[in-house]
Amino acid sequence: MSKKFIEQHNLWTDAQRAAAEQVLARAEKEGLQMIRLSWPDQYGLLRGKSLSIAAMKSAFASGSEITMAPFFFDTANAIVMNPFLAGGGFGSSELAGSPNVVMVPDPTTFRVLPWADRTGWMLADLYMRSGKPFALSPRAFLKRALAQLAEQGYAFNAGLEVEWYLTRIIDPCLEADTIGAPGTPAAPPQVMPVAKGYSYLLENHLDEVEPIVSELRQHLLALGLPLRSIEDEWAPSQMEITFDVLPGLELADTMVLFRNAVKQICRRRGYLASFMCKPAIPGFVASGWHLHQSLADLKSGENLFIPQPGEPLSKLGRAYVGGLLEHACAASSFTTPTINGYRRRRPFSLAPDRVCWAVDNRAAMARVISSPGDAASRVENRIGEPAANPYLYLASQIFSGLDGIRRGLDPGKLEETPYLADLQTLPVSLPAALEALEPSTLFRQAFGDEFITYWLQLRRSECARFEAAEGVVDMQSDPVTDWEHREYFELM
Repeated sequence: MSKKFIEQHNLWTDAQRAAAEQVLARAEKEGLQMIRLSWPDQYGLLRGKSLSIAAMKSAFASGSEITMAPFFFDTANAIVMNPFLAGGGFGSSELAGSPNVVMVPDPTTFRVLPWADRTGWMLADLYMRSGKPFALSPRAFLKRALAQLAEQGYAFNAGLEVEWYLTRIIDPCLEADTIGAPGTPAAPPQVMPVAKGYSYLLENHLDEVEPIVSELRQHLLALGLPLRSIEDEWAPSQMEITFDVLPGLELADTMVLFRNAVKQICRRRGYLASFMCKPAIPGFVASGWHLHQSLADLKSGENLFIPQPGEPLSKLGRAYVGGLLEHACAASSFTTPTINGYRRRRPFSLAPDRVCWAVDNRAAMARVISSPGDAASRVENRIGEPAANPYLYLASQIFSGLDGIRRGLDPGKLEETPYLADLQTLPVSLPAALEALEPSTLFRQAFGDEFITYWLQLRRSECARFEAAEGVVDMQSDPVTDWEHREYFELM
């Protein structure tokens, strides 16, 4: 008897094989009928199928085939790469004609979805039918980055701190002229805020939204996610949720599950949750995703960023930050991949607008939070937007920091007044970020020329549609356009 796909290509670890048996046992015990098998696309959105338990048993041996078509669409489902040209529009004969790829389940990611009837959930990795990893898979890039860290004896740990908007739907906008077309997103629902006024961390604001937030809390905890805090952010309807420290791949998997969970639970109750940076709603301000990160010894688990007296960070930590700063502009389209995300890049806004580091200063890009003997010593990169693809965001950080370590990069002096310092500014638009990425030797080596060429083409298509509709827009001063709101508010 010939070997099945997963065994034939040796795609599972012993831990995954053991987890697969546990998944099937739990599915039988809890009476599950379907399991959603999903993979993160180029935007960090989850796509896939719901499989019956019988189909999942088969997928645990042979995988489950699915079209790779979402990879030639941009955020409005406009076709960017024509799959029926030579090389499929990707310059690769393997991808011509929109072939199927194989979803290989990762049973270690299995969850039961508490809000969905008798339904489980699991992530998958994508492979070509030859058994070769799919060249555009974001999750594979993060695995590559983590493997390179491990070769040096390091493990990556990070904490999530994510801002987002909670709104109530007043009109779902399902009329025929609002449902969209390829290249034109559907009109997002009309919504209203769930709170008013600017009252940062006000307990009464949290209590106003307690009915829906308590349901979110219960489901996130039932999923086993390490929920740390739920906070009332500055603007009306703006929330922040944080999670405890997690290792790299688990953290990225948690982020995509968290975003989907929040959006699905809210939508079932007549709310719309959005991770768009700055919606076109009066009074709403930009949201960020702050990534707290450190390296640990792979064997002992000891935090390697802990400083000695008189140091902001250990020597290793300083070199890592040196890498983050060195490649900050080139990494910008990974940390802030949407046109709208550049609404944060302005001075005196609690978001970074230039390349620097500082000790516990929220104006800096890299904010150091540390002290001698503090096992939680870390650096917080404040550059990201909540809609970022977590796999590409984290991979860009690891590749940058590792380059800093290998080259012993000096991050320079600590800044006391980042917004007033004469420093290199971060890109202030997505086109500028893509220009900074294009010549990057580091990221071309890390992600491969094929992916960087793809990413540039994909995002420039998005920029071209925006410019055709809106002309020249100053992301730092002009109001948020209807185009941005329609493109990202419901999707992200």
